[in-house]
Amino acid sequence: MSDGAVLHVKGRVLAGPDDVRNELWVVGGRVSYDRPAGARDITTVEGWALPGLVDAHCHVGLGADGPVDADTAEKQALTDRETGTLLIRDAGSPSDTRWIDDRDDLPKIIRAGRHIARTRRYIRNYAWEIEPDDLVAHVAREARRGDGWVKLVGDWIDRDLGDLAPCWPREAVQAAIAEAHRLGARVTAHCFAENSLRDLVEAGIDCIEHATGLTEDLIPLFAERGVAIVPTLVNIATFPRLADGGEKKFPRWSAHMRRLYERRYDTVRAAYDAGIPVFVGTDAGGTLPHGLVAEEVAELVAAGIPPADALAATSWAARAWLGRPGLEEGAPADLVVYEADPRADVRVLAAPRRVVLNGRVVE
Repeated sequence: MSDGAVLHVKGRVLAGPDDVRNELWVVGGRVSYDRPAGARDITTVEGWALPGLVDAHCHVGLGADGPVDADTAEKQALTDRETGTLLIRDAGSPSDTRWIDDRDDLPKIIRAGRHIARTRRYIRNYAWEIEPDDLVAHVAREARRGDGWVKLVGDWIDRDLGDLAPCWPREAVQAAIAEAHRLGARVTAHCFAENSLRDLVEAGIDCIEHATGLTEDLIPLFAERGVAIVPTLVNIATFPRLADGGEKKFPRWSAHMRRLYERRYDTVRAAYDAGIPVFVGTDAGGTLPHGLVAEEVAELVAAGIPPADALAATSWAARAWLGRPGLEEGAPADLVVYEADPRADVRVLAAPRRVVLNGRVVE
């Protein structure tokens, strides 16, 4: 498309879960619901249009062994784009990916800086590894380095205990979260187990990643405080394999991981039923491939979340939570077009007909 070209999207435009339009126009890279006067160079795309999908837990620039080079990071971002993911909350990366912001053909990224973990209590080469006395200072640094988010590692295996255990004393996370909030950043934390959650939520955390340890007694606390969860069920699917690998050395941890896996769907459904905000995240990067957003939406449906709400968790609701527009008048034209109504069958998300980023058809 030339700079003066107009894109016409017709069929059904899902501007919101109950806001369905017959068409939209893209002029100068932005959404308009008014036909532009005198438009001549018009490209038409037909189908069911959604705002660009959101992966709220993704790691661009991260590989199995830590940071990756720019070419690899570009391939990761392009893979996400091909599947319709046009907005990413990067939930921790040791790579500097700000060069992506200068590329109008790559997904938009909201960064959480680099993971902050306890010394020798996380995957090697991923995180800043520190002790509690340094937590506030590191949170402040990552709050300034990120795009409004900070990522903590809330629990990990304690080799002396042979099981998952909290990484931080309550008073340390309370001070750190307060500092992040003072600097205008929200805080999220990786948490698999049960016993770190109460301290983190009562300390004021904004989100929990994975949240497999969410229990019946904690659910009302999450709901009352409005703490969101990003279950990353496509990642939780790896727990049995991880448990098998650690069986000989850490049998207690392995048994715990299997229990968390076995109740994963019940955990997510109970959270949803209680009104806890649930969002789509794949945990792509590290050991998981990119481009899994459709699979994660399907997993939320398998957990018992109604398809329309699972769809909202990667579109309208997710964008509102992250403070980014959807298909409002004048918003950047980031959208995905499908053959059929994704509200009726989320499986259509796996096969976009067209991907439009910044007003240009890129797929």
